[in-house]
Formats: sequence, C-alpha cells, structure tokens
Amino acid sequence: MEIGRSVIKVESKAVAKLAERIDARFANACGLILSCTGRVVVVGIGKSGHIAGKLASTLASTGTPAFFVHPGEASHGDLGMITPSDLVIAISNSGETPEILTILPIIKRMEVGLIALVGDMDSTLARKANVALPTSVEQEACPHNLAPTASTTAALAMSDALSVAVLQSRGFTSQDFARSHPGGVLGKRLLLYVDDLMHEGDSVPLVHQHEMLREALIEMSSKSLGMTGVTDADGKLVGVYTDGDLRRTLNLQVDVQTCVINTVMTRDPVTVTPETLAAEAVRIMQSSSINGLFVLDNEGNIQGALNMHDLLRAGVV
Repeated sequence: MEIGRSVIKVESKAVAKLAERIDARFANACGLILSCTGRVVVVGIGKSGHIAGKLASTLASTGTPAFFVHPGEASHGDLGMITPSDLVIAISNSGETPEILTILPIIKRMEVGLIALVGDMDSTLARKANVALPTSVEQEACPHNLAPTASTTAALAMSDALSVAVLQSRGFTSQDFARSHPGGVLGKRLLLYVDDLMHEGDSVPLVHQHEMLREALIEMSSKSLGMTGVTDADGKLVGVYTDGDLRRTLNLQVDVQTCVINTVMTRDPVTVTPETLAAEAVRIMQSSSINGLFVLDNEGNIQGALNMHDLLRAGVV
C-alpha cells in the first residue's frame, strides 16, 4: 500500500510541474497543429509509442485527423504515409531514440513540421524540432529510476493538454464528438432522433374517438406499444389510451363492452416531433411519468409512435 501511494505521489508531482512549463512554445505547437492542412502523424517507440498512439487517437476523435506510425516501420516503407502537408509529433524521453533520428532527415527534406515531446531539451530531437515541449521528470516511480513511469505519465498529460487546447480552439462541440463516436452512449444521445426510432404507417396503433373500448384494446394488443392513439374525423390526435388507463378504467368498474373510448381516454396527450432528439424523448417520458409518445409534425399530423422499450433497445437509456 505504501509503495502504491509513493508511485502516485511521484507521478502527481511530475504532472504538476508540467503546468509551469506551459509557455509560448506550447502555444506555437498548438498553432502548428491548427494550421496543418494534412494529417498529424504521431511517432514514438516502446512506452512512448503507446503514448503516441493515445495522442493520435485523441486528436482524431476531437477534430484533428491523425494517425500513429511506428518509427521502425517508417524506415521500411511506412514513411510513405507522410506527405508534405502533414505534421509530425515525435515523443521520446531521451530525445535520442535511434529509430526516430533515422527518419528526421527525410522529414526535414520534405519540409514537414515537427513537434517534439521530449525529456532532454539538449537532445538531437529537441534541437531538430520546430517546437520542443519539455516533459522531463525528476525521477521515475520505479525504485531503480529506470522503468518509464512518471516520464510516460508526463508525456501523456502534455499530449492531453495539446489535444484539449486544440479542440477548444477549433470550437469542437459535444455534437462533433458524438459524430466521431456513433457507437457510444454519447453518440446515441446526440445523434439519434425520434424519426430514427419511431414506428410508422400500419404499425402505429390508432382508433377513432367514437369506437368502443374493446376495439381500442384489440388495437393496443396487436401493435404491442402499450397504448393507442385516438383520432377525430380529420385524423388528428385527440387523445391516447394506455395500459395504465386500462387499469384505472377497470378500477372504476367500467363495462369494457359498452364503453366508448373517448370517455376514458387521456386528452391532450404529450407529443414530440420527428426532429426531437431521442434523449429528449426519454427526458419527456420520465418527467411526465409515461412510457410512450406519439409523434406529430408541425401541422399536427400523426407521423409515428414510440415507447420506452424502443429507446432502451437503441441504447439511448
């Protein structure tokens, strides 16, 4: 337990000191990323390679096209992935990683911009970079001061600082983020609309307001939405009848065979439009304590219906 606490303290100290190093060099690095007309190519090897992969992934998902290239593979053909309009970010604690130094002359001849996240500001990589950001640490969390621990944490924190500063400068929104993550919960909440989930056409349960309750129950059972809409002569929605309404009707000992639906329906039901976000439909259902909604266009015409099960299946809830 004490060793664990010690590791956290060492790494926390390393990250805290990074804040003192955010200066004009950091702003210049952000400017290079923002002005890049191609892709950001992130390189690193070993533990730094894992951080490089994370940086590329974060940039790509927050509005900056980016990908990771292994510097060893770059020397054997993958360097062709880099074009003159691209920008390279190299991560190396020593700044003397041989595989990265090998490709530097080619990168410079292509006049590709280079940002370095480096522990040694006197290293070859730092001197060759257009902008070098210091990520040095006083000590690693490893008891032998050897295994990359605090240094990789510092590089990760500086990577995240770059990514967040750039995404905010781009005006990147939560909707933009959702478009990059359509499979995630956030994506579903921000990208799915009622129109994408609602039942349409003959699958929408509807009865006329002068029909008998028994006919409404048949319609509810056949469409399996736990409700039916009630319409007037013009086909406009004037009410809704749900499973909950049925329980209340039975408690009143109403004769199901002789009751007309418009005498027991819920009038002026809550509705949504096809353009309503599915997440907003969830909020409306929860705040109104209902399990289903009818969908109307701006003229009040019935377009569809959906219930909480549809939203659950879609992963919105």
